[in-house]
Amino acid sequence: MVMAMAVPVSEDGYITLPPSVLKRLGLSGGGTLVLEETEHGVVLRAAAQVVAGAQALAKRHTGDRGGVTAFLAERARDSGC
Repeated sequence: MVMAMAVPVSEDGYITLPPSVLKRLGLSGGGTLVLEETEHGVVLRAAAQVVAGAQALAKRHTGDRGGVTAFLAERARDSGC
């Protein structure tokens, strides 16, 4: 889903996200967002989305060979560390 909306920014730099957005992101009870500044603007993602993406990437590169820990160990061996 792609959606754009205007959200207020306070003088202190705080933003207020609508409850419907927080619910879709799984943040109704609070949580953490990851802010990514790109050449096109700012992207906010729920931290859980970022972690899930990293895990999927690791799994794609390791298959069923032991998950993220094995992936990182393999990368360390490959780099000579």
